[in-house]
Amino acid sequence: MSIHLVGGGWSPEAAADVYGPFLAEAAARAAGSGRRVPRIGVLLHGTDAEARQAHERSPAALARAGAAEPVVARAGDGDTFPSSALSDVDGLLVGGGPTPEYHRALEPLYDEIRLLVADGLPYLGFSAGSMIAAERAIIGGWRIDGIPVAPEETAEDLDEVRIVEGLGLVDLAIDVHAAQWGTLSRLVAAVEAGLVPGGVAIDEDTALIVGQDLRVAGAGNVWQVVEGPDGVMVGTLAA
Repeated sequence: MSIHLVGGGWSPEAAADVYGPFLAEAAARAAGSGRRVPRIGVLLHGTDAEARQAHERSPAALARAGAAEPVVARAGDGDTFPSSALSDVDGLLVGGGPTPEYHRALEPLYDEIRLLVADGLPYLGFSAGSMIAAERAIIGGWRIDGIPVAPEETAEDLDEVRIVEGLGLVDLAIDVHAAQWGTLSRLVAAVEAGLVPGGVAIDEDTALIVGQDLRVAGAGNVWQVVEGPDGVMVGTLAA
């Protein structure tokens, strides 16, 4: 089973490419339990009317890609997700929104999620859900040592770029909405400053699938940032 990291975006045309491989893996796991339709745990932060309206997009995106039974759990400000949200599911989708809040609300379940994924549960992170999947996770910020490195609108209400211990499902730092929000520069600066050893910045409507190898699916690019002998090197991973 694989880790599916989506850079955001809601294009209906890209849904099959972006979510289809995840649902196929979940369906294979469901078949082992005698289920014809996979149960997908969908973890979403926010409980107000605006957040709930935005949350409708995640089950809708899954439906465009194939048959699934979404099992939605929500956490409000100051809440954590219940452990029961991980029970009897064939795949786990962690949605988008305020990355620091997703990190805080999910952190008590990190060990349990790691064990489930190690046991073959496919994981899909969307935007914030992708960023926290990293071992060393970027959760926001727009300056390093007071110097701007990304648009302030991408900062998640943080000033300095903040790195935390993430889920640890991948050993690369993850940034998202790369081409659309200009966050590639934040990742480049974080690598240059030694805050993370390397990483990928994922465009919207695009997924990086981490399994036995790396695959790119969807409409955009995945930008790879690594340390080189003469500084930071940036390139794209082939689809």
